[in-house]
Amino acid sequence: MDLKITTLAGKDAGKLKLSDEIFGLDPREDILQRVVRWQLAKKQQGTHKAKGRAEIARTGAKMYKQKGTGRARHHSARAPQFRGGGKAHGPVVRSHEHDLPKKVRALGLKHALSAKAKAESIIIIDELTLAEAKTKALVASLEKLGLSNALVIGGAELDQNFKRAATNIPNIDVLPIQGINVYDILRRGTLVLSKAAVEALEERFK
Repeated sequence: MDLKITTLAGKDAGKLKLSDEIFGLDPREDILQRVVRWQLAKKQQGTHKAKGRAEIARTGAKMYKQKGTGRARHHSARAPQFRGGGKAHGPVVRSHEHDLPKKVRALGLKHALSAKAKAESIIIIDELTLAEAKTKALVASLEKLGLSNALVIGGAELDQNFKRAATNIPNIDVLPIQGINVYDILRRGTLVLSKAAVEALEERFK
């Protein structure tokens, strides 16, 4: 698969051949769903908490005698059925993480890249560099390329001017190649890769 390379100014900078093993697969929604679910589960804080009956600051004395009142048998006012009592089976602090095989994670990334390639939503830019960290200049460049909702993936080290200029632009995310992930690829409309990012991906999946 051949894609043309452009500059940030929108000029032609040649062509690049993409590997069909990475960008030419038939995307499977079930694999993408598994990887996205795994990612989002890892991000969950899991700090939700409700007090159980053992944690309620309330007397544990028997409410009234067992027999002779004609009422139901009760013991502690901390029981869940009473107002102010503990929560029955409430949420507790825990990790939401679950395992996902490395092979599935790697396959998910390939399928996400292939999905963008199939939808013709990949743009390759030769270099993601700016002379000055000016957001206005970068917005103008992105408008020329028709980018309003995109994930931009650079090389191992991002150009600091480019990174700073892109920080305040809504719906534009910038990540180094180490941070590329399925969720961020799918949540943005267009995937923008630098030449260095494509080379790093092909090296990673050799």
